[in-house]
Amino acid sequence: MLAGREFQSRLIIGTGKYRSMQQTARCIEMSGAEVVTVAVRRVNITDKSQENLLDYLDLSRLLVLPNTAGCYSAEEALRTARLAREALDSPWVKLEVIGDQRTLYPDTQALLEATRTLVKEGFIVLPYTSDDLIVARRLIEAGAAAVMPLAAPIGSGLGIQNTAALRILRECIQEVPLIVDAGVGCASDAALAMELGADAVLMNTAIAAAQDPEQMAQAMKYAIAAGRLSYLAGRMPKKLYAAASSPLEGVVR
Repeated sequence: MLAGREFQSRLIIGTGKYRSMQQTARCIEMSGAEVVTVAVRRVNITDKSQENLLDYLDLSRLLVLPNTAGCYSAEEALRTARLAREALDSPWVKLEVIGDQRTLYPDTQALLEATRTLVKEGFIVLPYTSDDLIVARRLIEAGAAAVMPLAAPIGSGLGIQNTAALRILRECIQEVPLIVDAGVGCASDAALAMELGADAVLMNTAIAAAQDPEQMAQAMKYAIAAGRLSYLAGRMPKKLYAAASSPLEGVVR
């Protein structure tokens, strides 16, 4: 459940960096994702005279989530979000306000400012943020519909770098969904994020930059499902020494 809307898939994927829009559509279908992000400043969704990504998407089953990628100030992000709402006639937005060009880490102060403004304007705001618990709480207080902490720098494929931070976020945040965003590189990274208790995982480069994006999209679909089941099942306790898997009682001597 996200902002009052129920989805069957816990995988959210981006639409950038693919070799073609046809491949983008194939990967979305194979992933089973029901939410796809679109970078408003980088992908054409408004000019009908040019190739338009929306023409390749099944809008009857997909939620198109515009994002403010490439914005380096609250003002830029606000303008982009408003443009997206006008183009798509939808209040949903994935909010990004970047603070550093090299690492693409979020500017959390500007992010909070933009979140407050957009929520007041009726947007459903999903902010890309750091894995800082205090910032996450401030975003929730500002009205964010979810908290989306990075697992590693955007597009790095490094996997989850701070499992402790995500565990703390999961334990302390129950009001809104926790969506791991950025840094996933392979299926095991996605499964781990879900095993740590994430409600969903958002990724783009991990699929688009794979040697076979279509196969990776399918792998991510299964990884998300397996990780969620593992989290719900509850892992066995870790032990320092071996423990026999078969009972010792009744052993023939």
